Amino acid sequence: MTAPTAPIPLDPAGRDLHAENVRLRAHGAAALVELPGGVRAWAPTRYDVLKQLLADDRVSKDPNQHWPAWIKGEYRETWVNSWVGVTNMFTAYGADHRRLRKLISPAFTKRRTDALRPRVEEITAQLLDAMAAAPDGRADLRAAFAHPLPMIVICELFGLPEERRADVARLVAGIIDTTLTPEQAMAVWQEVQQLLGDLVAAKRAAPGDDLTSVLIATRDDEGSGLSEQELIDTLLLVIGAGHETTVNLIGNAAHALLSHPGQLARVRAGEIPWSDVIEETLRWAPSIANLPLRYAVEDIALPDGTVIQRGDAILASYAAAGRDPLRHGPDAGTFDAARVDKEHLAFGHGVHYCVGAPLARLEAAIALPALFARFPGLALDEGAVQVESFIAYGYGTLPVRLA
Repeated sequence: MTAPTAPIPLDPAGRDLHAENVRLRAHGAAALVELPGGVRAWAPTRYDVLKQLLADDRVSKDPNQHWPAWIKGEYRETWVNSWVGVTNMFTAYGADHRRLRKLISPAFTKRRTDALRPRVEEITAQLLDAMAAAPDGRADLRAAFAHPLPMIVICELFGLPEERRADVARLVAGIIDTTLTPEQAMAVWQEVQQLLGDLVAAKRAAPGDDLTSVLIATRDDEGSGLSEQELIDTLLLVIGAGHETTVNLIGNAAHALLSHPGQLARVRAGEIPWSDVIEETLRWAPSIANLPLRYAVEDIALPDGTVIQRGDAILASYAAAGRDPLRHGPDAGTFDAARVDKEHLAFGHGVHYCVGAPLARLEAAIALPALFARFPGLALDEGAVQVESFIAYGYGTLPVRLA
């Protein structure tokens, strides 16, 4: 293994993520990479190394404290601003993160998640009915099913008016699109702030039975709540993450099964449970391939001698870790729903583990069996196109034949 003499540029469009990760593995436990806009970061390609870094107290998510480039004013008007220039638990560290997580967790209790099951089942049935009415027996599985299901669920959950859902979808897609120019990225950011600021103002004026109202009203033991900016940025986090990641989970799982008919037959026969399909999909094709960013609070030596220096940025390389042959063997790049060890990091690890993971699993566990039961002859059609992003991993279009 050889250390690179210069950062390795990542493809902003993520056109061949897995082949790119194979090349990065040749550079050790973590490779120095260059992200769009000239952002340099370490990309851990080994499962055990990424898992250790995700739970390491010497790794921060707060750029205002621990990323010298950001502190000096660099990258403020680029795509990365939407990911690190926010004030929520996604970018918090230490005591500040514990405070925010404590305020937000009541909105994502198991009771609240379980209570959504009947509504998720109802929305699923409605969307499948609409697909079945297609006159030519064809559909774009993302546009007709995988996208609207979590979008409707998350928008209803947070009380977002129906007429603004298309705007939310467009803006989330803009945040994930790492090919945008700096001007386009800043325009998306400003529109996000306006839309979610309007939602907070509306719920302050007229609270409802929704999670935005819960977040506004929640107080910690000292009587402190979320600030206005924390509210807006928290809504961006939970609505964006709660929508896009589940879209990709449903689409990736359906594509994987349709591409592996032998495994689909075993699932249909009850030999492989749907929960195993979901977990293998999260390992093999995680909805988020690379998540920006974390920062070394002090020098961190990796097992192979690589040193991530204090202040260096770190990219959470979930797609690389999921297919690490040192963790999952020589067939790590193969989709196998019957695989015994499907452990993955797709929802993170440690204190930043995704609070919405149970909701994503619930939606997928309802959507996938219903889809394949409704359309026993479902098959892939031509024209599937992956999302252009090195962050998100999923299909922008997923054409299928229904019978």
